[in-house]
Amino acid sequence: MTDIAITPCTAADAPALRDVALESYNDHYTYLWHDGGAWYIERCFSEEALRKELEDPNAAFFIISYKDEPVGFMKLNKDKALEGYTDAECLELERLYLVDRALGIGIGKWAVDFAVQYALECDKRIVWLKAMDSSRAVDFYEQNGFKKCGTEELDFEMMKEIYRGMVVMKREIA
Repeated sequence: MTDIAITPCTAADAPALRDVALESYNDHYTYLWHDGGAWYIERCFSEEALRKELEDPNAAFFIISYKDEPVGFMKLNKDKALEGYTDAECLELERLYLVDRALGIGIGKWAVDFAVQYALECDKRIVWLKAMDSSRAVDFYEQNGFKKCGTEELDFEMMKEIYRGMVVMKREIA
């Protein structure tokens, strides 16, 4: 799909990253929170928070565009161990968020394939992630070769208790 572009972010891209992060988060996750997500959005998607994360040498952020319009973003942690594996073996797909209008046209699969290729180029054996157990994303990741390998519980005070469950998933790539 040549209409899709996945480009690395730098600190200069923080405003554009924030815009697409807010739109995609608001499209999918505000129902999780007692405060509509305000606390989490400030914590994770303020320009200051994003700039700090962009400075982390272990983090790789990418803006996902479709027909030259930003429609999502991805954050990879280059060296992040999963239980039973070392940092050197693993890449974490920490965030893959798309706006509503970008769903159902293959962009998510394209992004997962990009993350797997990135991991292979970094000599990784495992790509892993966490997904909300109440989310359709679990099915999406299973369709893209990930298998459930654990569960976690989030302890964010502002999050509705019913939505705190997470599924840990991994995909062996080498």
